[in-house]
Amino acid sequence: MCGRFALTLFPEEVQSQCGYEEQVEFPPRYNIAPTQPVAVVTVDAAGRRHFSLMRWGFVPAWTKDPAAIPLLFNARGETIGEKAAFRAAARHRRCLVPASAFYEWRRDGAKRTPFMIERADGRLMLFAGIWETYASPNGSEIDTVAIVTTDANGTLAALHPRMPAIIAPDDAELWLDCTQPGLAALGLVRPAPDDLLTMRPVSQNLNDARRDDGTVQSPAGEAVSTPACRPEKGGRKRPPNVQLSLFDEDV
Repeated sequence: MCGRFALTLFPEEVQSQCGYEEQVEFPPRYNIAPTQPVAVVTVDAAGRRHFSLMRWGFVPAWTKDPAAIPLLFNARGETIGEKAAFRAAARHRRCLVPASAFYEWRRDGAKRTPFMIERADGRLMLFAGIWETYASPNGSEIDTVAIVTTDANGTLAALHPRMPAIIAPDDAELWLDCTQPGLAALGLVRPAPDDLLTMRPVSQNLNDARRDDGTVQSPAGEAVSTPACRPEKGGRKRPPNVQLSLFDEDV
């Protein structure tokens, strides 16, 4: 599964690697949790990519009362083409969710140790996503998204049996292209290569979803009290931002 992740790269790096047109400023997010707004990359009918914010928690269009259904922040990749909740989105509304890291917990008896998983080369990850616009009875609309999951690879299997499906940059166009019939793109939902990712234990600060600063990524067991800083270009430090700008409210 994928229940927490981070996006701490600079906006221009994210734009460069995702290829969307908008020039959007956003702060680093270290501890993104379900129901919060997340960055999403979609494509229009002309093939142009766009940046959007969507609520992390998929609501099927036919839902009468979102409170009456479970929080669908993950979608099992093996069945999204068949399940009623996800079938239409899997065919017509696929997207990418950019991330710099995600988190998983290892159980050691009663103790749960959080781990941070990121690319070995430090580059951006592109999670496979599906999205839907939910229209409430009062006429308001909200775009919602779920991260598609698959079996864990050999690196992550010791932590959890599932992981987010990571789309390679060369496959992003196929995943985003919803103009063609069929579900060939779903063949991209597979475990990441074992050597793509690294993982390390991090601070128990991560357990508090309200804590969104660099301390959540500090090494496990290290005493932390002040947020870490994201490196500026040229080696300077940029003070961390917490719940600011585009991501300042839950949806």
